[in-house]
Amino acid sequence: MSSRSLLLVDTDPAVHDVLHDALRREDRQIHDVYDGPQALEVLRSFACDVVVAGQGRNGHDGLKLLRRMLAIRPEAKVIVAGEPDPAQIVGAIRRHAYSYIHKPLSPGTVAEMVQQALEASSWKDDIRVLSARPEWITLEIRCKMHAAERTTQFLRELEAGLPAQTRDDITSAFRELMMNAIEHGCGCDSGKRVRVSRLRGARSVMVHIHDPGAGFSLASLPHAAISNPDDEPTRHAELRAEAGQRPGGFGILMAQKLVDELLYNERGNSVAFVKYL
Repeated sequence: MSSRSLLLVDTDPAVHDVLHDALRREDRQIHDVYDGPQALEVLRSFACDVVVAGQGRNGHDGLKLLRRMLAIRPEAKVIVAGEPDPAQIVGAIRRHAYSYIHKPLSPGTVAEMVQQALEASSWKDDIRVLSARPEWITLEIRCKMHAAERTTQFLRELEAGLPAQTRDDITSAFRELMMNAIEHGCGCDSGKRVRVSRLRGARSVMVHIHDPGAGFSLASLPHAAISNPDDEPTRHAELRAEAGQRPGGFGILMAQKLVDELLYNERGNSVAFVKYL
């Protein structure tokens, strides 16, 4: 069993203690450093599979460290831990952070993103920035499930200032619709990309997702729960099983219940939703 190497950077020993408890596994080595220069020296000495970069001494926050870390190890998967600041999150996306998590850190979220990072391969170009202002972000996402999960986490961080239920509704709806776009619009073809825009207004959050597929008719989706007859609430599941499809088909119906407006274009390969604040 090969050992995986993790690097934790933060000035606070309590953060190290909490993350050690969440990340410790038999096949992992965890290296602790407490400032930026130490972190850079470690990276010069050997490659780390994943870095969790928090606040270092002398003003070296995770975002500032990110650029210097990638200059040493361009392949490094760096999860930036910082403030719930949209500008910082946009900066992390632009600078090719693997993910961003705001403080105070949720050990469960960190553990989940570290595991995803360890499993990911050929990830560096999965998220392309076309336009990135905190109030209007447009990205192109490679049609891979890992890329969808990373994008969902970035969106969750952008909405960190919203009430928890509102934030969860937005990110859950986004994830379901992204998975549909990747699975059905792209056919899980990693050579294709989905374009995503997120707009934050004074009273709403709007998300638009466009996939390169042929589209579909919303009136003819027998494999989706949204098409079930009132007297056959599980009909779509039976049809999916007959066709050899994975269990599921609840994405559109779930998204409809989580947001205030859900709209598809005529072709069926673009969907937009609005959540009022």
